[in-house]
Amino acid sequence: MPNFENFIPQATADGSFTFFSQQFNEAFHSHFGAKQESFFKFVSPTQLEIVAHQPILRLLDICYGLGYNTAAALETIWRINPHCYVELIGLELNPSVPQAAINHKLFDNWNYEHTDILTQLAFKQEVQTERLQGKLLIGDARDAISSVHQLGFQADAIFLDPFSPPQCPQLWTVEFIQKVALCLHVDGLLATYSCAAAVRTALLTAGLQIGSTPPVGRRSPGTVAAHPQNSRFHTHSILPPLSYAEKEHLLTRAAIPYHDPYLNDQATIIVQRRQQEQQASSLEPTSRWRKRCMTQALPDFFSRIGGS
Repeated sequence: MPNFENFIPQATADGSFTFFSQQFNEAFHSHFGAKQESFFKFVSPTQLEIVAHQPILRLLDICYGLGYNTAAALETIWRINPHCYVELIGLELNPSVPQAAINHKLFDNWNYEHTDILTQLAFKQEVQTERLQGKLLIGDARDAISSVHQLGFQADAIFLDPFSPPQCPQLWTVEFIQKVALCLHVDGLLATYSCAAAVRTALLTAGLQIGSTPPVGRRSPGTVAAHPQNSRFHTHSILPPLSYAEKEHLLTRAAIPYHDPYLNDQATIIVQRRQQEQQASSLEPTSRWRKRCMTQALPDFFSRIGGS
């Protein structure tokens, strides 16, 4: 039986609840609002309100967690187009997390009408309805992403939502994100809450273009990414531009990405490898750049991005 006692609901500012992970020593969401993060950090940047007009829509939810991002996506898609057929793949390390969310009835707070779908995903890892085919792949996402690619799955929207890079570096490496990019449809969009320079460098190294998404609750922006061949570039700008300070941040040691050559290293090894690269780098230390640019860029930017 799953140990639901490890996951005690914690209220966030928007009235929704989250959990705290003992394994990663972080909450699954910010205290500003778990539900609002799903809509404004993931659903909105991937433009699901536009994509929902397609007859078939494919979602890849990396680090499914409580199921909030998938829940927000389904609610949005079917509100816009009740006939849209959704193909969903979620990746999750610990099945007890989504199961605990159901057990604690966290979606009652949402007044959510698709809880049956989330329940089947949590406890059976698959669900099939007239307008949805969903699978939840349990285990290390580094292994699962290869399976997703082998299936030929091309997502219209990817939600990249691991714990923070210092706590879960294995899912922010160049090698992992390159695998993720292979699963992104040429006209698809990837969204993540992170604005870390190392993460943005990994996205760029994977051949994607990036933009900055507005801060939600907390002060830090998020990131949205797309293939340069995305046809929507021809009609309008789909990637909000990076600020001057954000571009400068990508030229410091903070932008040195995490590496995991064989996609099987422990987190401590990945962090140590990056620290060694930073120490040997000729790039400007982020702390020195911060002091130099304090008078040249938005003062509050530096408190938002962190130093590494």
